[in-house]
Amino acid sequence: MVEAMSARAMSIWLGLLAVLVGGYLGSTESRPPVEPEASHPSVTSFDLLTVHVSGRVVEPGVVTVPSGSLVADVIAAAGGALSDARLDLVNLSRSVVGGELIEVPGSEERASNEGAESGLVVVNSANVQELIALPGVGTVLAERIVAHRDAHGPFESVEDLLDVSGIGEAKLANLRDLIRVP
Repeated sequence: MVEAMSARAMSIWLGLLAVLVGGYLGSTESRPPVEPEASHPSVTSFDLLTVHVSGRVVEPGVVTVPSGSLVADVIAAAGGALSDARLDLVNLSRSVVGGELIEVPGSEERASNEGAESGLVVVNSANVQELIALPGVGTVLAERIVAHRDAHGPFESVEDLLDVSGIGEAKLANLRDLIRVP
């Protein structure tokens, strides 16, 4: 009788096991297959940069470009350069960072041509791009120089750059032979 009881219990357990396995298999058949994450080459918001473009472009304003874009890509995203744009004064191959301002000068702008003969950057007429070309001057510092010049008028001497936040004696010493005022 014990043998009959255990055979009966065994068949109940096997039946329950079959129901559970059948239920599990049935539930997975209705799910769509899951593809690996790498098979979806979508661009996320972390892969995009927002950049402000001003000056001689078709549509000045804020554009969104993929991370790793160059200045040339930003200008293209703004509809391209106008016919009088001075692209020779812009480093088109420079990588951009989010939040920066790209200025595309026109033919009427003086840029640093006044100092071109001497090879010096004229800080009273240089735009952000030209200032960035100086060693140790990044986008933020170049924007501060332009903002200070706009707020207080042209610099009267090279030493006036010490009034710009981020320029101390050491940085000025590195720039002194590369820049000129009037």
